[in-house]
Amino acid sequence: MMTGVLRELATSIFVALPYQVADRIHPWRRRMHRETPVTCATPGERTLLIGPVNSAGQGYAWARAAERLPGVSAVDLMYRGRADRFMFPADHSVPAEVASGIRRWQDAERAAILRSFTHVIVESGARLFGTHAPVADHLRAMTDAGVEVALLFHGSDIRLPSRNAQEEKDSPFADDDAETRQLEEIARNNRALIDATGLPVFVSTPDLLAYVPEASWLPVVVDPDRWDAAAPSTALTRARPVVVHAPSRAGLKGSALIDPVVRRLHDEGVIEYREVQGIPSGDMPAVYGASDIVLDQFSLGIYGVAACEAMASGRLVISHVSDLVRGEVRERTGVELPILESTADGLEDLLRDVVARPDRYAAVAARGPAFVRDVHDGRRSAAALAPFLGVADPSAGAAGI
Repeated sequence: MMTGVLRELATSIFVALPYQVADRIHPWRRRMHRETPVTCATPGERTLLIGPVNSAGQGYAWARAAERLPGVSAVDLMYRGRADRFMFPADHSVPAEVASGIRRWQDAERAAILRSFTHVIVESGARLFGTHAPVADHLRAMTDAGVEVALLFHGSDIRLPSRNAQEEKDSPFADDDAETRQLEEIARNNRALIDATGLPVFVSTPDLLAYVPEASWLPVVVDPDRWDAAAPSTALTRARPVVVHAPSRAGLKGSALIDPVVRRLHDEGVIEYREVQGIPSGDMPAVYGASDIVLDQFSLGIYGVAACEAMASGRLVISHVSDLVRGEVRERTGVELPILESTADGLEDLLRDVVARPDRYAAVAARGPAFVRDVHDGRRSAAALAPFLGVADPSAGAAGI
């Protein structure tokens, strides 16, 4: 911890140095500044910026959804770290070391955003133009300049671990470890930011409405055609179905809870189990398309991007999704969520039943693509953004989001 504190202190001192002094200490800064453009809007009556997180490529996807609206142009900004394994697409990708360490770029980025955009959605309470001021100062600078600003949260940035631990028996937050305490602090700080600013709020998954009741649900977006095209055959036609688990964060997905079960069934020859991690986003359609069953998560009681991608592929998705989330989806969309319910302790019996009666469960898998086209192809997301952007709702069928 002391190393992290010292690093943060050194960074803050270095950022405060005059440009000329900092450039002499590290000449690479001149090159990085020269090679990193600022974020600029494309022409439109309303110009929207979403950033700087782009979690699971959703900033980019929401920008494309917003462009369905009349007179709207949109840009997604992402601060990309060196160790980015997934390589999600982004309109404007900025190296994290530039965003955090080159004050000259930060000042230019601030001026560009205030000059170019009429609307900004700030993801995860992150600082949009550099790290030399609190996020509240960034928000105030934009609102003072007449920019319409909203906040957007994806999950662990606003979901209280302490509450999830009370509501979910297999919650990953049952142990009060350092990571759990850090996530608790992040969520509470972001809740305080919402209360202090009074800005409009969006959340990406319906479970988060319990934590931010005043928020609007901005459904995650996937391209149904991309995932459908990579699925060469119908699910559950093999005697030994291929079961895939692709956790982005195994600890939050409950991977350890299901690992003994699926490996035992694999060894018995009941299923063929494949756990995949660190796969670039461009390769995932082929991974899901080659499977029959996708195991999503068994700890949090939610569904998100990965489950939508698997449903769009026509795979049977098995996951623990709480009654609260299923009810929110039903009430807001009028359709049932076609994810087969299971907790970790019921997974073995369910998988054996799927193998014994594949036709019954293939019907559930077959409902997935239609559900994704209805709820998660971007139309409902555009409708959710329309009031914030001050344009007419183009999709009367998306009422309730």
